[in-house]
Amino acid sequence: MSVIAEENVRGIGGSVFKEISADNDEDNQPTEIESLCMNCYQNGMTRILLTKIPFFKEVIISSFTCPNCSWSNTEIQSAGRIQDQGIAYTLKVKSKQDMNREVVKADSATTRIPELDFEIPPYTQKGSLSTIEGLIDRAVAGLEQDQQLRNATAPEVAVKIDEFIDKLKKLKEGVFTLVIDDPSGNSFVENPFAPQKDEALSVSHYKRTPQQDAQLGIKAEEEEEKPSNDIDCMRNEVLTFNTNCPECNAPASTNMKLVQIPHFKEVIIMATNCDDCGHRTNEVKSGGATEELGTKITLHLTDVSDMSRDLLKSETCSILIPELEFELGMAAVGGKFTTLEGLLKDIKDLIVSKNPFTCGDSSTSDRTEKLKLFGEKIDKIMAGEMDVHVVLDDPAGNSYLQNVYAPDPDPEMTTEKYTRTFEQNEDLGLNDMKTEGYQE
Repeated sequence: MSVIAEENVRGIGGSVFKEISADNDEDNQPTEIESLCMNCYQNGMTRILLTKIPFFKEVIISSFTCPNCSWSNTEIQSAGRIQDQGIAYTLKVKSKQDMNREVVKADSATTRIPELDFEIPPYTQKGSLSTIEGLIDRAVAGLEQDQQLRNATAPEVAVKIDEFIDKLKKLKEGVFTLVIDDPSGNSFVENPFAPQKDEALSVSHYKRTPQQDAQLGIKAEEEEEKPSNDIDCMRNEVLTFNTNCPECNAPASTNMKLVQIPHFKEVIIMATNCDDCGHRTNEVKSGGATEELGTKITLHLTDVSDMSRDLLKSETCSILIPELEFELGMAAVGGKFTTLEGLLKDIKDLIVSKNPFTCGDSSTSDRTEKLKLFGEKIDKIMAGEMDVHVVLDDPAGNSYLQNVYAPDPDPEMTTEKYTRTFEQNEDLGLNDMKTEGYQE
């Protein structure tokens, strides 16, 4: 058995995960391992390839073939990092076009169809890149696998399963709801209308439970002794802790500091710098409590100098550009302390440059052209050539946009305070939060 050094896996001195290429590269050939066939129990051949999918992540592709019984099996596994939050997709399937949506389903994801009370638990299927129709066909194939044996041993059970299989097949011509819940955050459902909002698709991010962390193999750290709560010391100190780079997964360091923003509040700024690949990122967390009222900030862009305004976007803030019919929901882009120009660049990278469905077999000319046009409009906004409004809507009230006329009011910017709806409080976890009399 060969041993792969950690520095090679992390990207130091050449990564073992190579880019997909048509060139006959000796270093990018699959590894062949003789292994046991689980169908005839004779020896077959397993081929393993460690590669990178452009704009997506590192994956491990394995394929097994048996020359004795001709049985074969393919499998794809994610080799990337587990995301900071879990993700849940809820899709209302109404047409044939919805059935053709591409889906990346990790092996840790749970798939549910509420109308049939049907659920595929996590780790019962291997990770796959398929479509909605492909997920249904795979579930039907799994239920049909042992039907001959059931007809002989338990005919009543076999009849009920046949009836349920018929219901699954009829879903292709009806309307139903598909839910994919992945605690690892590595699953994905295609939005064919990108960069516009998909009314049929709902995406929510959530914090994993300790049980889900245990299933993913994440060891919870033991609670340490709480240090003295000296706020003045924290304001003057930069805390550093070790982490991994989100791009190349190499060891990196993250700096964290408590900062007071003028005319606003205290925030926690975290910055990561990777010495290996040069990747830099920053993230902002609110240093205070959730405000009693939500905040909606609307800025009318009238000059290119508006691009240099400081901006604080929390994780709960959504972004709207009405003139482009564009809306970016909360948690799609993490908390950031940047400028308005930096935020627009991040939006362009997320929607256009790093979209996994704009290249290879997954791309279509119409979709690519639509996203290219959207990117050109973002460039025009940053150049001051388009008259648009940028709206920051934060139900938690923890986002901020610089008023260059402070302390006087800004004639091009309006700030509106509003009462949150029940659904917004539910998303923030406030409906079940009890802050008084909780000992009762």
